[in-house]
Amino acid sequence: MNVLITGASRGIGAAIARRFAAPGTVVAINYMKSLEAAQQVARDCEAAGAQALLVPGDVRNEEDLKALAAVFPVVDVLVHNAAIGVLKPFDKIRTGQWDLTLESSLRPFWLLTRLCTLADGANVIGLSSMGSRQFVPGYAAMGVAKAGIEALTRQLAVELAPRVRVNTVCGGLVRTDALRYFHDSEGMIHFAEKHTPLGGIATPDDIAAVVHMLCDARARWITGQVIVADGGLSLL
Repeated sequence: MNVLITGASRGIGAAIARRFAAPGTVVAINYMKSLEAAQQVARDCEAAGAQALLVPGDVRNEEDLKALAAVFPVVDVLVHNAAIGVLKPFDKIRTGQWDLTLESSLRPFWLLTRLCTLADGANVIGLSSMGSRQFVPGYAAMGVAKAGIEALTRQLAVELAPRVRVNTVCGGLVRTDALRYFHDSEGMIHFAEKHTPLGGIATPDDIAAVVHMLCDARARWITGQVIVADGGLSLL
């Protein structure tokens, strides 16, 4: 099985790579700057019996996406995890920052999926967040990008059926390095720990487990769906 994951050197992407690592699987670990971190993820995957490939590339760059798509003759699992974005109120965002946010997550979801040769029975998985559907301070640009991923999930699921299934995992608060970029991240963590019905906040592996589950043959009748994995917080 050939698995291609964008932004796989850290956080959720790294957890997804480790989750898929198994004998008979080749995991392509895309990264942009974090070579040492990517190398550690590769070592972890190989320790689990998988073959790991390190693939540098900026998902905003079409030539880099073409290189990513050419890593495998066919892709069995394509996970769109990479995202770079600005966290500012809408009236403080510069045009270049808005473009950067959409070009790093929404556009690759469309373009890399188009560029890859997807195997029969392949799975394409997007990563979203609750800011796609509810207010999060400073999340205007990223929320739009994630909402676009959710809309494109439904479109691609129909256009690629029946050969390929397309789903997205929408996570709540996840304990990653990205939290430090949010205003009042400690307050957000405290609120989630206090109010999440299942208790606490998610780890990257909690989200990776849902991604992995969606690619299982037992999920073969699930496509075009956005699966919310937030411990029940959005129900309140």
